[in-house]
Amino acid sequence: MAALDGLKVVDLSRVLGGPLCAQILGDHGADVIKVEGPEGDETRTWGPPFNDAGMASYFAGINRNKRTVCVDIADPAGRDVVLHLLQDADVLVENFKVGTLERWGMGYEEVLRKRFPRLIHCRVTGFGATGPLGGLPGYDAAVQALSGLMSINGDPQGVATRMGVPIVDVTTGLNAVIGILMAMHERERSGLGQSVESALFDSALFSLYPHSINTLFTGKPPIRSGNGHPNIAPYDTYATATEPIYLAVGNNGQFQRLCQAVGHPQIALDERYLTNAKRAVHRVELKQDLQAAFSAFDAQALFEKLVAVGVPCGVIQNVVEALNHPHTAHRGMIAEVDGFKSIASPIKLSRTPASYRRRPEAIGQSTLQVLREAGLTDAQVQQLQDSGVIRQIPEHEEAKV
Repeated sequence: MAALDGLKVVDLSRVLGGPLCAQILGDHGADVIKVEGPEGDETRTWGPPFNDAGMASYFAGINRNKRTVCVDIADPAGRDVVLHLLQDADVLVENFKVGTLERWGMGYEEVLRKRFPRLIHCRVTGFGATGPLGGLPGYDAAVQALSGLMSINGDPQGVATRMGVPIVDVTTGLNAVIGILMAMHERERSGLGQSVESALFDSALFSLYPHSINTLFTGKPPIRSGNGHPNIAPYDTYATATEPIYLAVGNNGQFQRLCQAVGHPQIALDERYLTNAKRAVHRVELKQDLQAAFSAFDAQALFEKLVAVGVPCGVIQNVVEALNHPHTAHRGMIAEVDGFKSIASPIKLSRTPASYRRRPEAIGQSTLQVLREAGLTDAQVQQLQDSGVIRQIPEHEEAKV
């Protein structure tokens, strides 16, 4: 038994935040039904790379453990199919533009809450429904720019730089999961579902720590610090005799052990470096002194020496090196199902761990199975298929996925 066995999730979302949320629920046992229109989730086209069946890696990485149903929701008959799927669903995840479900006669407050009182409705939005930016579509990079995240990233002498991963989408998906689980817990007490909103803009502001609280303290915008930390030193990239090493020294004890390990204990006794506050003020001089001390060391050898005495640090690896690292395997962070590999769930439960049961599917791969399970008769399914409202991929295509 997985932690969320018995939970039925209808996933109407596309791109990243919503699908990631639904995949996390699926990894932990939920029956996730991904409903796509005839064109499919647009991330199916976001490549290369593509696998041999033509599936984009971007789509594949966040859509495992789901059964896919192809339904034209723009058609009233298609919307009826979705409402049928919701009859015994616990969770609906969607990220339509604000007002779309309402226009289709499927708004949560007006329809879904009354028709399905136990349903937990999770809406992933860009900026929420109201306010100066309410209702605008949200895209990760644009929200990075608007929220201030982009302004703190990059070289101090350079320009504001987009973070190399869609951090806003990812944190929004995680916040959506948290909200759903909170609503599920509350439902045990009240017997009622509720609407959960996870907005990109809110998640981006929440991710600004510690720059946000620093600014609330000072009223001043932060200055880009490159790889350095605004509050802590030494907390930056430092040159060695080979490749750079990153130090993340958080207290005086670690700093003293660092200086001792590299044979320069006197650095820790320098009046300028006695406390973190002083080191932060004198971070430029400190970096020069430490890099001079590190110039005799190979980066990997220095890493091993420092971690042996409890100094947090890391040699900067590329993604291939990180994925192939022995600790990645030890932590079980590569999931595999039927030869398909992806990043595993980072959530480790001792009795009910995540499981990987179903590789990402083609559009409409499970349409007929899901609709028959939902109680539609063969005649109803055939009529929907003949009218083009639903689609099931042919068996010869299914074998390729």
